[in-house]
Amino acid sequence: MDSLQTGGTSIKRDELMDQVKEQIAIANAQEILTKMTEKCFKKCIDKPGTSLGNSEQKCIAMCMDRYMDSWNVVSKAYTNRLQRERHRM
Repeated sequence: MDSLQTGGTSIKRDELMDQVKEQIAIANAQEILTKMTEKCFKKCIDKPGTSLGNSEQKCIAMCMDRYMDSWNVVSKAYTNRLQRERHRM
């Protein structure tokens, strides 16, 4: 079965999978941004005000960098594990 019939329109399986992967990537990016914002705000902002102080700006920048670095390490390890498991099958 190379294609799926939906409402009279033929959609190839690969195209559908690409769309699903893109939607998952967008959802993951939104989740990362939300979690990063929550965690870094909680860690770096003691008393919210109308502007950020210099130390708060630096803390947020470093927190976000660390969070993204950590996410990338975990994501890469997970991807590698999935690839190893696929090769075993």
